[in-house]
Amino acid sequence: QVQLVESGGGLVQAGGSLRLSCAASGSISSINTMAWYRQAPGKQRELVASITISGGTNYADSVKGRFTISRDNAKNTVYLQMNSLKSEDTAVYYCNVVRVLYFPTRTYDYWGQGTQVTVSS
Repeated sequence: QVQLVESGGGLVQAGGSLRLSCAASGSISSINTMAWYRQAPGKQRELVASITISGGTNYADSVKGRFTISRDNAKNTVYLQMNSLKSEDTAVYYCNVVRVLYFPTRTYDYWGQGTQVTVSS
C-alpha cells in the first residue's frame, strides 16, 4: 500500500498563488507517474497535471502557463505550483500516484484524501 499526504490547500484571492505538496510513503518502490486531479462541485474529477518518473509532464489546457508540476524522487513528493489563480480553479485537489510492476505487468492507483483550494474573486 501507498499512503499519500497532501498539504498546501487554502483560500486565496484571484491572481494569487498556492503550492500543493503530496508526500508518498509505504510501498513506494516502482512509483511511475505522479499527478494532480481536481473535482469542483457538480463536476467530474479531471486531470490537472501529471509527471512521469523521467520528468515528462502533461497539463490540462485550462492550466497551461499557470501551473507547474514537479517531483522530488528522493523525497517521493510531488508538487503543484499554482499561479495566477482564477475562481474556476476552485476545487478539491487530489494527489494520484501509479505504481507499475513487471513480470507480469500490472498497475496500481493510489489517491490522497484531497485538499480544498478556494479562489475568491
